Amino acid sequence: MGTRRRLALFALASIFFGGTFVAAKAGLEFFPPLLFVALRFDIAAVVLLAYLAVGPSHDEMLPQSVGDVIGIVATGVFVIGLSNALLFVGQQYVSSGVGAIIFSLNPILTPVFAMVLLTNERLSSRGAVGMLVGLVGVALVVQVDPSNLLGGGALWKAVVFLGAVSGALGTVVIRWADTSLSSTVRTAWALPLSSLLTHGLSFASGETLAMISWTPAAVAALVYVGVFAGAFAYIAYFGLLEDVGPIHGNLVFYAVPIVATLGGSVLLGESVSSLTLVGFATIFAGFGVLASKSIVAEVERLYEGQVEALTT
Repeated sequence: MGTRRRLALFALASIFFGGTFVAAKAGLEFFPPLLFVALRFDIAAVVLLAYLAVGPSHDEMLPQSVGDVIGIVATGVFVIGLSNALLFVGQQYVSSGVGAIIFSLNPILTPVFAMVLLTNERLSSRGAVGMLVGLVGVALVVQVDPSNLLGGGALWKAVVFLGAVSGALGTVVIRWADTSLSSTVRTAWALPLSSLLTHGLSFASGETLAMISWTPAAVAALVYVGVFAGAFAYIAYFGLLEDVGPIHGNLVFYAVPIVATLGGSVLLGESVSSLTLVGFATIFAGFGVLASKSIVAEVERLYEGQVEALTT
């Protein structure tokens, strides 16, 4: 059941986050970027708090330690707030393909922070190979020309990269804080913090509600990024991080470009080339390298359990 739960959380987080790129591309035509992010967090916070209103007890909702507070701040400021604010700002001037591959550096960045902050989270040589294979697959999916990736618009590409850095750092800090709060409760506390942060950034940058063009497409994009890519996605994502840790949990960002590409093809009429399909296969190969050791260990554990049951 643990393995099935992790696979379900991984799939849900990948699907919901992958759809963010499609919805963001549509929504940025109608919203200023920081206000778009702030409104997204407003909606997500309301949905999640309503969900929790009939769930945990009062005591389970309250932070009990300094670690709990650090986990909430890391989630609200780094993983959710700054990460999304930087992504949406950079995405105005960077193509979705380039933005996706830059943001997919998150799994590569996470072990760097883990080596500094965590003593029990280390990336094995097998893990390093699997991650690099997956990254090659991401590059094939989004079909980025390396010369273009390093070329024009370097400032905005750097902004998206800083979003990936913020997310990777935040997930490791959460693990380091060793919070006792459940991932859902921690996210419920963090989303209002993210909302305040991004509303403040939006106000400081001169964005106003008058700059929004309210159309059915705008509303649909906002509902998606607020409810599905907001509340539901973060419940699945942080639940996965609790189970497997930041190094393996952030592999979600390798699957996101697959979902984004398929979503763009179905909803926006973008074509899917044979090279993209090769990229999908390469990403799955990377996952296979990463998962092979844990799968073998799980099979051995089940086999040993069956043998023990038969001999007792």
